[in-house]
Amino acid sequence: MALVLDEQQLLIEGSARDFARDKSPVTAFRNLRDADVSDGFDRMLWQQMVELGWSGVLIPETYDGLGLDMSAVAIIARELGRTLTASPLLSTAVMGAMLIDTLGSQAQKQQLLPSIAAGRHLSTFAHDEGSRHNPDRVELTANSSDGSYLLNGEKQFVIDGHVADTLLVSARTSGYRDDGEGLTVFVVSPDSAGVEVERLTMVDHRNLARIRLHDVRLASTDVLGGEQEIGRAYEAIHRVLDGARIVLAAEMLGGAERLFETTLEYLKVREQFGVLIGSFQALKHRMAKMFAEVEMFESVVMGALEAWQERSEDLPSLSSLAKARANDVFNDVSSEALQMHGGIGMTDDADIGFYLKRSRVTAQLLGDSVFHRDRYARLAGF
Repeated sequence: MALVLDEQQLLIEGSARDFARDKSPVTAFRNLRDADVSDGFDRMLWQQMVELGWSGVLIPETYDGLGLDMSAVAIIARELGRTLTASPLLSTAVMGAMLIDTLGSQAQKQQLLPSIAAGRHLSTFAHDEGSRHNPDRVELTANSSDGSYLLNGEKQFVIDGHVADTLLVSARTSGYRDDGEGLTVFVVSPDSAGVEVERLTMVDHRNLARIRLHDVRLASTDVLGGEQEIGRAYEAIHRVLDGARIVLAAEMLGGAERLFETTLEYLKVREQFGVLIGSFQALKHRMAKMFAEVEMFESVVMGALEAWQERSEDLPSLSSLAKARANDVFNDVSSEALQMHGGIGMTDDADIGFYLKRSRVTAQLLGDSVFHRDRYARLAGF
């Protein structure tokens, strides 16, 4: 992705920024939290996003989507991150749609993708099984039995898992726990016998779920891509995860940018000892460091998007670099913003706390900094 947006990207950015500002300011998220909405997001707001085409932004035009590239959805996520907009964009429009489009059979694509694009269907990818992100560690089993498959195991921290109409569940059909081979994705209805979905209430008031499967019987037609894809989903899974990491990093970039702007505005009006605190040299230095960190953060996200578009072999490294920087910078900027706002920043009346909590949760989603630094080093041969 170029440092300068093209005409189409500028139109997407303007539309997303206007939408986030006018339809979904931070006050809307505050109201969502206070009302304790069981869905975890505003379905009417989501339908307005659907009308803008965002639910099908990555879905090919053949299946009623917009057929745009990853930079488009990253631009949208960045603007929504500025106002902490809660929506199924990442789970459905990115992870679910990408996995179906990458692995699905023609019949599965025709059945699911138009419904996702039209906003009639929510989907998500259920992959992580432990307390920390480890995409190679899959213990949920799918054993062949009388012409069908029996799934047994548990998935953790499934994004929007409790509202999804379709669960795309990774399972081990062969191999061992940390073996990259032998992974298969199944299309599972949450209403199937043996499926238990438990909503997890996170500190940032977003949607995650724990999914348990006990002797869930599925037909061979429920294999994403058909039986020819049995045990062959590893590469598709990792490409989808890399794409999702970049989009999540873009959302986190939007949050970090908004925190920087809010803090800068506050330093220009808050007085202490009869002078504006923005005139204090120590705070100037801290703001300058924040600015530099956010700018470098933007650069690595753009680098990852360019690698995605060019299908570069460096994509795994650059997606991990983007997510690691996202984790660190969003964490640091939210902490600095809180400190520079002083006591008022600790109150629920201030919005700073919402961003800080979001930074802590997103830092764990799809891999924390330790995971991504290790992955980056291993990919570099260390």
